[in-house]
Amino acid sequence: MKKFFVVLLTLCVAFTAFAEGNKEAASAKAAANFPSKGINVICPWAAGGGTDAILRAACSTAEKYLGQTLTVENRTGGGGAIGHAAIKDAKDDGYTIGMVTFELNSLPPQGLIDFTYADYSPICLLNIDAAAITVNANAPYKTLDEFIAYCKQNPGKVTIGNSAPGSVWHIAAGLFANQAGIDVKHVAFEGAAPAVTQLAGGHIDAVAVSVAEVKSQVLAGNLRILGVMDSKRPADFPDVKTFAELGYPVEYGTWRGMACPKTTDPSVVAKLEEAFAKVAEDPEFLALAANLGQAVVYKNSKDFGSFLAQNYADTVKTLEETHLLEN
Repeated sequence: MKKFFVVLLTLCVAFTAFAEGNKEAASAKAAANFPSKGINVICPWAAGGGTDAILRAACSTAEKYLGQTLTVENRTGGGGAIGHAAIKDAKDDGYTIGMVTFELNSLPPQGLIDFTYADYSPICLLNIDAAAITVNANAPYKTLDEFIAYCKQNPGKVTIGNSAPGSVWHIAAGLFANQAGIDVKHVAFEGAAPAVTQLAGGHIDAVAVSVAEVKSQVLAGNLRILGVMDSKRPADFPDVKTFAELGYPVEYGTWRGMACPKTTDPSVVAKLEEAFAKVAEDPEFLALAANLGQAVVYKNSKDFGSFLAQNYADTVKTLEETHLLEN
């Protein structure tokens, strides 16, 4: 009987090893053939916003390098938490990836999500955009100084829209308020697009979002940009001064990059990285990004990983300085 169990145990061990070997072989084959079908790409923000726009432009370009369709899915809610969680928790076969944004680093220190950048495999950084303060074109204030004066005359009453509590645009508005010494009311939306729509409709007084996200409304004559938190003036609006030029040394903005679940096969990540590296240099994509008013800033997987770690530390410091962690 004892010999029987020894033989049985040996067979079980052999079968397990065989099964594991077949599983690894199948996994290696799947990775080698990647991608063999369409890829789902999660956007944590609403359609029409800056993240959605640059992501759709990147995906449409990436299709010719990956040979498959890339379908963007907007998974909004929780100030970006729902979409970021969906990317993290997706099946790790490379067929569900997503665009991660600044909020991946601002939500954890506020206790709003229980995961961090370390729970992903970074693919690449694609975009960095500075914040800008924009108001309705019919507002009585025409300059940043006039807007600040108006805010001081109406403490706690002026509304500045952002893309979510603790989002990059919320922090940008907080930095602006701290620098200007004003008391304003922060109004959160699920993404920049609805905030901009509300501003154009006269329902809020200002927004702290990127130039790209207000560009069409500014060109239509509905909105006016008062200043940009960048080291240089925006190419599309060279008359718009930087905050530094206006006496407020503030530079701040968002970043956007591609990522997938942490346990994704490294060879699959490498193929995705290779494709998006080509996207970042593709004339068609560069033209689309320029038309959107968005800056293409590329970093490979390794450098993006280092960027994420440093940005997390910087974001925690900024949250502490603006006292948003206390709210």
